Amino acid sequence: MSRSKYNRSFSRRLVVVATTAASAVVLAACGGNDSGSHTAHRSPSPSASSPSASAGAHNAADVAFAKGMIPHHRQAVEMAGLAAGRASSSQVKELAAKIKQAQDPEIKTMSGWLTAWGEQVPEEMSGMDHSEHSGSSGHSGMPGMDHSGMPGMMSAEEMAALKKKSGKDFDTAFMEMMVEHHRGAVKMAGTEKEKGAYGPAKTLADAVIKAQEAEIARMNRLLGKG
Repeated sequence: MSRSKYNRSFSRRLVVVATTAASAVVLAACGGNDSGSHTAHRSPSPSASSPSASAGAHNAADVAFAKGMIPHHRQAVEMAGLAAGRASSSQVKELAAKIKQAQDPEIKTMSGWLTAWGEQVPEEMSGMDHSEHSGSSGHSGMPGMDHSGMPGMMSAEEMAALKKKSGKDFDTAFMEMMVEHHRGAVKMAGTEKEKGAYGPAKTLADAVIKAQEAEIARMNRLLGKG
């Protein structure tokens, strides 16, 4: 073989080897990038979903708390609404306004939780007489609808009697009833703090305890019991 032909043959072999080597490098690089891209795609998924899952985590105690506290708050708001036209004490009127101002937004907040959880928001009942609805048709077996055993709830008779009072008689009856009502709310909130799982509900429960214990102390002082 002449030197020129040998050189051309050798050059072609070098090109083939070089091309094959380059292809191997490219394939290896692509394979590495592909693997890395899948890993990068998969790894953020659990952490990305974790905050959402954590924020939405709730249990049966949270549902019971919201379903119980909503009608409980509604009755407190109803009682507080009576004070403007019946109370004689400016301090009682101020306290009643504060109760209504605090609890109305909390009712909306808890109703929003139940809706987001796919749970039914308790129905509003005229006079808030839950004892008469205990076990009635349409409510049996529905958590949060039977409030007969709820701590601090007033009966329809007690609410009717309060509506008939005015002046100092109303002031005394209102505060005595509201102290009992608040104690029931504090008890319910304590159960939520102990057994609940949903962070915002536990935070609300803590706020209810602090606010209502302070109001209990204030009403007892006004009643001459503190």
